[in-house]
Amino acid sequence: MNKILLVPLSLYFSVIAYAQYQTNPSLKGTDYYVNPVFAGDYPDPSLLREGTDYYMVHSSFEYYPGLLIWHSRDLINWAPLTNALHKYVGSVWAPDLIKYKNKYYIYFPANNTNYVVFADSIQGPWSDPLDLKVGNIDPGHITDEHGKRFLYFSSGGYVPLSDDGLSVIGEYKHTYNGWPIPREWSIECFCMEGPKIVKRGEYYYLTVAEGGTAGPATSHMVISARSKSPLGPWENSPFNPIIRTENNSEKWWSKGHGTVFEDAAGKWWIVFHGYENGHYNMGRQTLLQPIEWTNDGWYKTPAGITTDAPIRQPAGRSSNDPFSLSDKFDGDQLKPQWKFYGEYDTSRFHVSDSMLVLRSKGHSVSDCSPLLCIPSDHSYSAEVELFIEGEATGGLILFYNTNAFSGILADKENILANLRGWLFPAERKVMNNHAFLRLKNINNTVDMYYSIDGEQWIKIENSAEVSSLHHNVLGGFLSLRLGLCALGNGVVKFKNFTYNAIK
Repeated sequence: MNKILLVPLSLYFSVIAYAQYQTNPSLKGTDYYVNPVFAGDYPDPSLLREGTDYYMVHSSFEYYPGLLIWHSRDLINWAPLTNALHKYVGSVWAPDLIKYKNKYYIYFPANNTNYVVFADSIQGPWSDPLDLKVGNIDPGHITDEHGKRFLYFSSGGYVPLSDDGLSVIGEYKHTYNGWPIPREWSIECFCMEGPKIVKRGEYYYLTVAEGGTAGPATSHMVISARSKSPLGPWENSPFNPIIRTENNSEKWWSKGHGTVFEDAAGKWWIVFHGYENGHYNMGRQTLLQPIEWTNDGWYKTPAGITTDAPIRQPAGRSSNDPFSLSDKFDGDQLKPQWKFYGEYDTSRFHVSDSMLVLRSKGHSVSDCSPLLCIPSDHSYSAEVELFIEGEATGGLILFYNTNAFSGILADKENILANLRGWLFPAERKVMNNHAFLRLKNINNTVDMYYSIDGEQWIKIENSAEVSSLHHNVLGGFLSLRLGLCALGNGVVKFKNFTYNAIK
């Protein structure tokens, strides 16, 4: 017990709650959940509720098609619905998904400006991105009591929008300076970001992030302010920071970028993101926890609630089948979890005859615009069958960015290893245009395998250690993603992509 008392009090209660969750059957099943609700790289969540349906979108950065919209009816089980962005406009940061007068909008920053896409149905079709020709980042939409529309930005100011929400009609005005962070705290920077505004009663509540998205574990935090006008002046909450990682012994680091909302049963929640201690390269994962309102009209974290402990599940019943990254490439469309890095060229691929046919591009993994998905587990295996045509090289890779990647590849006769961008033969003249490839990632140690018949697997001598492939080392706010690549001159056909969690 003495050892337990030496850890922070919040961590102590998390340990006790988790132990109860593991040993008490009444706490399991549908009654409780454990964060994250989105495992893997799902940062900057923006949530829209419509009746008993919930929709969420995240930053999509250089991965296209972008702005993947997810659907849930219980806030815990989510299924991909559709991609809202198909035209490449650069790296897409924190979006805001809203509904106004029976039309859906997503506002988002990219390429030093801000865009909007819109649709009559949440399932699309969504419009091409429209440039609002206004700077700043992290737009947050709000309407006043007269239906006038505004966009807030991370800088603490806003611009007025036209009634249709498709243009800026006035000058930028600054209205909020943020919450002063104590100088003795270890943070990355002040870096106010992610404004989201909700109205409850006579007050508008502004939720922002401060402290820096990454850096020290204690950087990011959730800050709240309120005003009787959506345009300020703003009064900071006495409970700030609402959510913050207090030390680096906690499971979730850099917790911030919150959206506050009321569920269909009248309960209030906040959805936000955080890095996982020991698995930083998974990116910022989506987290959910309840909030409560005080008698004098502020929201705060309820006593006894910690992000990493079991939390009583929201009301609602899941309508979604379990989501899997595995893909038989049946049908004629690419499944929504797949994203090309740095482009979206629909002429380059097609899906037919239970295969993904991908025309090769570039001369290395770095310039081939690989096709990627988001692994959701600390340990997993992935495998794929591939057919090589022409002078192409195909592979199964782990990819952070164009300077950081590793994996196993094959040309028409050789198995190749790629370690940190260094490509070399691992097994010479062992195949004839056809092979099976496998990656096994056990807590960031990655072993590589190949097979000629899909039955007998051979481990090559080369393995990779990938724990350092994350933002605090490489920058970019990205994550280590799993994917397929085709480079050289020719075509690679992929079949039966299989992903399995290893517990």
